[in-house]
Amino acid sequence: MIFALIGNQNCGKTTLFNQLTGSSQHVGNFPGVTVEKKEGTILRHKDASVVDLPGIYSLSPYTAEEVVTRDFLLDGGVDAVINIVDATNIERNLYLTLQLIELQLPMVIALNMMDEVRSAGTYIDIDKLSEALDVPVVPVSASKNEGVSELITVLSDIGKTGKRPRKTDFCEGPVHTAIHSVAHLVEENARKTGVPLRFAATKVVDGDKYMIQRLALNDSQLDIVGHIVDEMESALKTDREAALADMRYDYIEKLCSSFVRKHGDGETKEQKRSAKMDTVLTSKYFGIPIFLGIMFLIFWLTFGVIGTPLSDLLASGIDALSKLCEEAMTSWGVNAAVKSLVINGIFVGVGSVLSFLPIIITLFFFLSILEDSGYMARIAFIMDKLLRKIGLSGRSFVPMLIGFGCSVPAIMSARTLSSTRDRRMTILLVPFMSCSAKLPIYALFTAVFFPDNAPFVMICLYVGGIIMGILSALIFKNTVFRGKPVPFVMELPAYRFPSAKNVILHMWEKAKDFLVKAFTIIFVANIVIWFLQSFDTGFNLVQGQDSMLASIGRFVSVVFRPLGFGDWRAATALITGLSAKETVISTLAILTGSASASQPLLQTVFVSTASVVSFLTFTLLYMPCVASFSAMRREMGKTRYAVYAMCYYTTLAWIVAFIVYRIALLF
Repeated sequence: MIFALIGNQNCGKTTLFNQLTGSSQHVGNFPGVTVEKKEGTILRHKDASVVDLPGIYSLSPYTAEEVVTRDFLLDGGVDAVINIVDATNIERNLYLTLQLIELQLPMVIALNMMDEVRSAGTYIDIDKLSEALDVPVVPVSASKNEGVSELITVLSDIGKTGKRPRKTDFCEGPVHTAIHSVAHLVEENARKTGVPLRFAATKVVDGDKYMIQRLALNDSQLDIVGHIVDEMESALKTDREAALADMRYDYIEKLCSSFVRKHGDGETKEQKRSAKMDTVLTSKYFGIPIFLGIMFLIFWLTFGVIGTPLSDLLASGIDALSKLCEEAMTSWGVNAAVKSLVINGIFVGVGSVLSFLPIIITLFFFLSILEDSGYMARIAFIMDKLLRKIGLSGRSFVPMLIGFGCSVPAIMSARTLSSTRDRRMTILLVPFMSCSAKLPIYALFTAVFFPDNAPFVMICLYVGGIIMGILSALIFKNTVFRGKPVPFVMELPAYRFPSAKNVILHMWEKAKDFLVKAFTIIFVANIVIWFLQSFDTGFNLVQGQDSMLASIGRFVSVVFRPLGFGDWRAATALITGLSAKETVISTLAILTGSASASQPLLQTVFVSTASVVSFLTFTLLYMPCVASFSAMRREMGKTRYAVYAMCYYTTLAWIVAFIVYRIALLF
């Protein structure tokens, strides 16, 4: 049995998925966390699996993730549907429910957040609601694991009986007439294509191009449909989309008036608390200063108080372990080449990257708290007005925010944007947000060259990337992406106290990604770098200056001499950074023979502070890693778009680094 888990954005789908399957998928308190379908086996039911689909508001798809959900329901071999409904906002959530019922698939409704409903004094008559919809309704609180076992029992029954909703007609008047007239007209087409008749008829009345094409309606049928729709619109004095929406909401209003009784205004404690907090946190005057203050505090704690001391402690431990291994291999008489590989290639290379793990964990601890509390969604709301000035809406801020973690999921999350223009433009701006892979580079250079002003320099780098993204957006807006952004509509979730489990899970995900990359991509890259740095073209063991890598680096370094860092080691580090940005640090560590790379960097690779600033600027802006390139190529649909983007990033990085270097020399 395959159960499709479907619901509105931010209604608790992924939390319920984790409870049903025992998985540990990332949960966020803002819309659009799930952009791909995820699958897991239901606990103690090995023959039943659940597919967590992206959150949607309707089966009339406008965005890429809504298309994923619709196509999976129609073509994915789904046996039954779990429709998760946010009980605190039941009226809006039931809109999707009525559309799902039209699909005539076995279905169960999981009425989520019932703990908050009860605390607000609201009563929902579960039995009567279930009877009216002819669908089993199970009250649950996914975050507290309440009602989940009962839901699994109902799912098991649904799987055995295959009971489908018998009631699919929720309309009356002109809409009723139109849908039933079209149903008679397309009945044969729907049967041939395997689309439920009621769903097909409603979509045709709605003017859904995909469904009209799928049903292969001929000109005569389309002409008749046009007349039917015209009559409906004339009778109701509105357009087809509004007529169908009004029909569903009228029915939902009748349902809720009969089976939902609210105490007072019906708002939960969380909603009331959120409204009070938003008067300050989303204020026209205080919203952005508060956000900047919070981010400064996070950077100060990460790079000045907590993360850096822990990173130094780990680096000391790695150095001590490296010395023990070196002494052991010396006493055993290990071959010089093997000894060099282990110490200089692995310990120095991988160890130099691993030492920054505490900084990454600390940063994402604070960011996870902001996300889990619901504050991140407010930032998108606050930024909407500013983003519109550069041709985007506040919804684009979410992928950019994710980009501070990793560009790959950030690029994928742009699927939540409804227009192709907004989606592509947002994807192009994501790499300007400094991902966590650049953190080790920033942390090392600020610790070595700007130890007294590390938090300030960090903020300058992050803000610098954002400023260049803004300038690029203004260029795109007036050239390749002319037009206006789509209207911004985003649900603001209620503020909630961060869950320790979710925060720890998010931190573990980032730590795991970092460790996996360190012992796979970076490990392999370091072996290759060590080999090229240790041997010449005749495969003789040589010093660094005579190696194959030095020859390659000297050839490439000519490009970087005008930027102030013409040393072949700096050029080589930038090239290896294309595999993973952390490799920049491990490469410099190998080439300078120091895990910390502090004194050798200061004395030999970078001749002045101006060259350091130029190098950091270039690192900030030049093309992202190959994984990001691959994601960009896939999401934008054409390889040439991704190639153009990489050329743009690198050219821009060179120009800006050149300007920054010349200005820095003046000081």
